[in-house]
Formats: sequence, C-alpha cells, structure tokens
Amino acid sequence: MALVRGGWLWRQSSILRRWKRNWFALWLDGTLGYYHDETAQDEEDRVLIHFNVRDIKIGPECHDVQPPEGRSRDGLLTVNLREGGRLHLCAETKDDALAWKTALLEANSTPAPAGATVPPRSRRVCSKVRCVTRSWSPCKVERRIWVRVYSPYQDYYEVV
Repeated sequence: MALVRGGWLWRQSSILRRWKRNWFALWLDGTLGYYHDETAQDEEDRVLIHFNVRDIKIGPECHDVQPPEGRSRDGLLTVNLREGGRLHLCAETKDDALAWKTALLEANSTPAPAGATVPPRSRRVCSKVRCVTRSWSPCKVERRIWVRVYSPYQDYYEVV
C-alpha cells in the first residue's frame, strides 16, 4: 500500500489526556496509523479516515485542547469522526498542521483505488472502540477481544 503522508505528530491519549509523540502514516486506502517510530513496524492503533471524518479543526479553532508543553497552539488539529470519536494531534508548525488537514480531508473524500489492500500489520487486536463495521457504527463494547481484518474482496474492515 502506498504512503500518502507520513511524519511525527503529538497525539493526546483518550484516557489520561497525556501527549505522546508518534510517527503517523496516512495510507492510500484512507487509513491513518500511528507507530512508535518511522519504521512503521510497531503499530499502536489505526483509524479509518476514508469517509469517516466529520470535520477537522486546526489552531485556534481547537478550543477544548491545550497543546503539549513547549508547542504552539497553531499546530493543533482536532479530527472529529462520524462514529463519535475525536483524535487530538499537534504538529510542529502551523504549515505542517495545514498540510495534514489537507491530506486527511482528501483521504476522506477520495475513493480508495481498485485493488487497494491494507498492509498486513493491520491484522491486530483492536484496543479501542474504533473498529468500523459495514454500517460504520462502532463495535459493541463487551468482554471480548475484537479483531479488525480488512477484506479486499468486499472492500471493508470486518470485525471478527
């Protein structure tokens, strides 16, 4: 799978609201993965961007988020997803934040190319309620382990 955009961003955790620096990769199929380093081997999580972004706010529009210590408010990005989740990110500069916003909005509206498949590392345990089913609704939270697998034949993420 081709990489559309990659780079270091700060990500705010959803539970403790701590900022952590991750390598982000936006793939051609419309998924955004974040990793421990730029080798993109150890994936922490993956978010389906393709047709799932409600809106993206940058800089001063991100009222309810404080940037990481030593970072400017101009680099903030808030990605609001249709399934109700939010992803708070912070880029190094205002220009970098704008470039990420543009790439994410384009990935949201552009159909994935025919025959596009997700890299094999997407077959992993889903640690958060960000699984996407056929109906684009979040997984039911139960005492089970949800695994998300991409089906290239039917072109969607299947929750197993």
